[in-house]
Amino acid sequence: MSKAQTSETPLMQQHKAIKAKYPDAILLFRVGDFYETFGGDAIIASQVLGITLTKRNNGSASENELAGFPHHALDTYLHKLVKAGYRVAICDQLEDPKTVKGIVKRGVTEMVTPGTATNDKLLDLSSNNFLAALHASDEKYGMAFLDISTGEFFIAEGDKEYADKLLSGFKPAEVIFQRHHQKKFKEEFGSRYYTYTLDEWIFQQTYAEESLLKHFGTHSLKGFGVEGLNFGLVAAGAILHYLKETEHPNLQHITSIQRLEQNDYLWMDKFTIRNLELLYSNVENGNTLLKVIDNTCTPMGARLLKRWVVFPLKDIHKINERLDVVEYLILHTDLRNKFLHAMRQCGDMERLVSKIPLKKINPRELLQLARALRQIDVVKELASNTPNEYLQRLADTLNPCHFIADKIVKEIIDNPPALANKGGFINKQVSEELDDLRSIAHHGKEYLLQLQQKEAERTGISSLKISYNNVFGYYLEVTNSHKSKVPVEWMRKQTLANAERYITPELKEYEEKITGAEDKMLQLELQLFDSLINELFDFLSCIQINAQMIATLDCLTCFAHNSLQFNYKKPQLHTGDELHIKNGRHPVIERTLPPSESYIGNDVGFNKSDHQIIILTGPNMSGKSALLRQTGLITLMAHMGSFVPADEAFISLTDKIFTRVGASDNLSAGESTFMVEMNETASIINNISSSCLILLDEIGRGTSTYDGISIAWSIAEYLHNAPTQPKTFFATHYHELNELENKLPRVKNYHVTNKEIGNKVIFLRKLAPGGSTHSFGIHVARMAGMPPDLIERAKEVLAQLEAMHADERVENVKSLSAPRVQLSIFDAHTQTFEDIRKMLGNIDINRLTPVEALLKLSEIKNLLK
Repeated sequence: MSKAQTSETPLMQQHKAIKAKYPDAILLFRVGDFYETFGGDAIIASQVLGITLTKRNNGSASENELAGFPHHALDTYLHKLVKAGYRVAICDQLEDPKTVKGIVKRGVTEMVTPGTATNDKLLDLSSNNFLAALHASDEKYGMAFLDISTGEFFIAEGDKEYADKLLSGFKPAEVIFQRHHQKKFKEEFGSRYYTYTLDEWIFQQTYAEESLLKHFGTHSLKGFGVEGLNFGLVAAGAILHYLKETEHPNLQHITSIQRLEQNDYLWMDKFTIRNLELLYSNVENGNTLLKVIDNTCTPMGARLLKRWVVFPLKDIHKINERLDVVEYLILHTDLRNKFLHAMRQCGDMERLVSKIPLKKINPRELLQLARALRQIDVVKELASNTPNEYLQRLADTLNPCHFIADKIVKEIIDNPPALANKGGFINKQVSEELDDLRSIAHHGKEYLLQLQQKEAERTGISSLKISYNNVFGYYLEVTNSHKSKVPVEWMRKQTLANAERYITPELKEYEEKITGAEDKMLQLELQLFDSLINELFDFLSCIQINAQMIATLDCLTCFAHNSLQFNYKKPQLHTGDELHIKNGRHPVIERTLPPSESYIGNDVGFNKSDHQIIILTGPNMSGKSALLRQTGLITLMAHMGSFVPADEAFISLTDKIFTRVGASDNLSAGESTFMVEMNETASIINNISSSCLILLDEIGRGTSTYDGISIAWSIAEYLHNAPTQPKTFFATHYHELNELENKLPRVKNYHVTNKEIGNKVIFLRKLAPGGSTHSFGIHVARMAGMPPDLIERAKEVLAQLEAMHADERVENVKSLSAPRVQLSIFDAHTQTFEDIRKMLGNIDINRLTPVEALLKLSEIKNLLK
């Protein structure tokens, strides 16, 4: 052993041994009333937590830094460390220091990582905190998602795109996978996830199935409907292993595992989820669909609604069931209000019940759980007395758990403390021993006075008094004038000048009772509380199902509220190919308009006979993108089972929604705007189906004009001629595409109307048949504040170019053959036009300033002279 090691204190040797087991975590080491960090951990803790970094000469040069905080502040500081992306190992004293000679035994009692957090301060009430596991081969991905704070456990299998979609939808706080897959994961899913890698042997099917069978206590997994998902089961087994490794042994609240079947839900890839701004806005503090429609009244309802937004239904029967319940709740205001009143009092049942096996529930939360179960009884009765079959089935599923709810209310006082170790939360008449101890502790003076009076009367010693000292405890004091009256059974303990002091068997017995009564009371209360929690283990699954049913009812009640509040109407879904929306509105934009301004609705219609593809042109800023998005959002909301912002909606059952909306550079990954655009469009083209809805906005604008027109034209033509004939909404500023209506039978031109008054343009935001002829880009430049002389010069240049080449450009487009676009149509007939084409091809439009654009236009003008 080296000199440095021998000079280390026993405490530091103990710390070093424990730290060696958790090298990648910050070790919070309990020392007395403080959690201390040492060495590198102390440096990180001081920086993240803003606590003082000190140095101590403890014999080890590498571990002389020290930073600590009071143990009662653990929740506050733990929250900051985990939010900063650190794994934290909490090392507690495993023995009572009062009963141990030498160093106290310590050990890690919990490891907290971003994906295993259960502390309320680490969690968002309205969001799940998923730990994800990924098990991949070359083509197949197995995925598992567990929220330890709620007990929800999901399993899935699919290709890379499905894995990407699930990761985007679930937004896990942490992802675990095999160690050698680090590079592959980053390449395929990016670096936006917090990840942790595990050894290869953990991802073995036999080991995974053994872990799952042991956990659920079953002989097979058939009952969960997950057999055959071998890759998914491996991922699920890896999660259980990881929880065991991070000191989470109490997982009884994970009572089932649910299969996520790709074909059960309307498909939206991560681009669509982002482009439609379902969960997160593309601008800071921007509104999202979720933010606008989330009027749930319980935390578990809010979490479920987020999942419904990302995973809309595809089963028309299930969708119509939801829609019918929403309609019923709209018509029955009194029932809806009674449901709301009961649900609001349920609190977060899902997370409360998950604290039971972790032994982290406090008396106040336990009483809240019992009160929630009383409300389950109310909801069950209300739902069972309705003629609606869905609500009746929901009522049949609810279980108020009367026995345990009554027991909790009987044993816990009405207003208990938040912390069990404060005591004073067990009701009277629960334990006779506890009542006796309380009587002694709280009524000691009365008892002593009664004993004094009783003994004075029995002995005739009128001056008798009972007192206490630290030497021999309680005693009876008799003055010398009454010494002769002292009974023989009294034992003399002390003689004074004017009196003598005695003890009696009864007084000694009382003293034994009262000494340490407070400690005994607390110990007894904690035993009773622990016993009550243990009884709850039998009800975990029932309470979790109750929470899920309340979450479902909360979402449906929320939909009913939205319909009344925002004037949404019931959509009609069908299995045909027609999609008609009358006076549709954008659900998010209309909520952000000033009170004096109303959203201008529009009619949109698709079918496969003559309206398969709509080419939408119109001025910049006229609302083309909003029209595209609202069509997608209305379709999505209908598949969620929600009413929609339209006067009427006749919507064909849709299996996929694809969007390519807006330009979003991925420069950090070395991709240009155009590359991102083409990647997203390729993903659409390669996955189209006969029941999908495609929303394309400004395809091709990331490259040169000629390239852009060619690509946009060929995409529209490809989608038109595809056997699946997908419904496509195509917004573009390339007016040349209007010619497609004359060449392809199922393409129709529409434009967003405007009105010109003098030099001003007013956007009417109304959809009308026919194509638009120009984009009003110069008007938009004026609105943006460009200098007047620059605007005037741009108008001159535009007028000359339009006059000189309009006829030729139109003739070129008309001469296109229907089957495919010939790039040669854009070739000039003279050397001059060839020079102009080359000049334009070399221009990077994305980097061109307005002044540089005008200079280029001037060059072109000079070439044409």
